[in-house]
Amino acid sequence: MRISVQADSFDLGAESASFAAGHRDMGAIVTFTGIVRDLPDDPLEAMEIEHYPAMTEKAITAMVVEAIERFSLGDALVIHRHGRLVPGEMIMMVATAARHRRHAFEGASFLMDYLKSRAPFWKREISASGAAWVAATDADEDALSRWER
Repeated sequence: MRISVQADSFDLGAESASFAAGHRDMGAIVTFTGIVRDLPDDPLEAMEIEHYPAMTEKAITAMVVEAIERFSLGDALVIHRHGRLVPGEMIMMVATAARHRRHAFEGASFLMDYLKSRAPFWKREISASGAAWVAATDADEDALSRWER
């Protein structure tokens, strides 16, 4: 298990290869990469992401531990960036390894839904019309609610 909250960009190919190496007992590796996207009607200049390091890493670690136990994962990786990012830049990566693909996909989906809605990051979009804080949408909340027990 590895969690990295970082300002620096990351090499998707290198991270994927490193994660997959040594998992000979796993039958599936699932990766997802989130990218800062432009706004449809108001071009995005940048997204600024803030966090409180101790709180953020503790919260993400707890969710990764839950995902590993809940979905029988052999391993998991979460990378999430903070700072100023522009459209097209990678913002986060989730990777999961499991003996069976269903568990790897479900574990990755669970972590992505959590990161989108509950991870303690504060995101501000800056566009030509000004700046606005980003809140979780109803769709984000609905996606997360499917994992409630």
